[in-house]
Amino acid sequence: MNHRQESLLKAIVESYIKTVKPVGSKSLCKKLNCSSATIRNEMARLEEAGYLEKNHISSGRIPSSKGYRYYVENLMKPKEMNGEDVLKLQQIFQNQELQLSDTVNKCVEIISEMTNYTSIVLGKKSLDNNLQQVSIIPLNNNRIVALVCTDHGIVQNKQFTIPKTISIDELSKTCDIINKMLSGTPIINVASRLEFEIKPVIATKIKQYEAVYEIFSKTFHDFAKNVHDNMHMSGTNHLLNAPDYGNLEDVKTILSKFDDENFIKKIESNENEEGVKVYIGDETEFDPNVTIIKTSFHRNGEDGTIAIIGPRRMEYAKTVGLLTYIHDQLNKED
Repeated sequence: MNHRQESLLKAIVESYIKTVKPVGSKSLCKKLNCSSATIRNEMARLEEAGYLEKNHISSGRIPSSKGYRYYVENLMKPKEMNGEDVLKLQQIFQNQELQLSDTVNKCVEIISEMTNYTSIVLGKKSLDNNLQQVSIIPLNNNRIVALVCTDHGIVQNKQFTIPKTISIDELSKTCDIINKMLSGTPIINVASRLEFEIKPVIATKIKQYEAVYEIFSKTFHDFAKNVHDNMHMSGTNHLLNAPDYGNLEDVKTILSKFDDENFIKKIESNENEEGVKVYIGDETEFDPNVTIIKTSFHRNGEDGTIAIIGPRRMEYAKTVGLLTYIHDQLNKED
């Protein structure tokens, strides 16, 4: 692509992002200092090469997925955030009272406000966590809370209603045994060690050992499972308001995929992905009518993916700049 074609494609992409209207040759004459005929010829070449598409309603052109891809990789510069937006996010990052999951969830909500796109966080406990301690907190009405703490400071709790035949003393005694024998064990290995090493021990010391074992087994299983137990989505209404989709059924099709685990996994970042990545149309493996811009984070023993989902006609420069800032903040070393 020569310089004039690049300038033309950039102008068409940025005009269409702003106006949602197909771009005609006359509107670009003054900007590119070319005749209408010259621009029409270059448009035709770009269309033939697959960078532009012709709108059926108008003689103007709109960018194709290939055109957006070329724009993102060669013509776009990430937009720096303004001071007001930076301040909003800094207030969250500097709030020491928030747990990481709360910080990320609040970021996602602000992202959605700033961009008018749907934003989502998919978080999970890192598999490199080791068990530090398990404990039991008695509540009322035969209810307890089982707490699991890791060496990375992650705490998870699970409530149980216990039968009257199980005493708090037996649960506390089991906690002591687990802490003595399994402290320092990788979380992903705790469940198997609990069954083959702890269960035989408590069988000789605890009367209702089967029921007690079940409580701790469920607690560790829920902690260690590799699922999206911290999925948080914000701004789905923005998809409903996007002028890019022909009818409500298009939006419903996209929204229904958020309830499908197979589609959600397509949003999650791969382990070897670094920085901010842009996926357009079919590249998303989620829906051909959307763009997904996403980044990953790994901090304090938790990893996850933050993704912004919108139409292919997305404000790429603004969104990439925003996610780059958030990526840098979340992945900073303490």
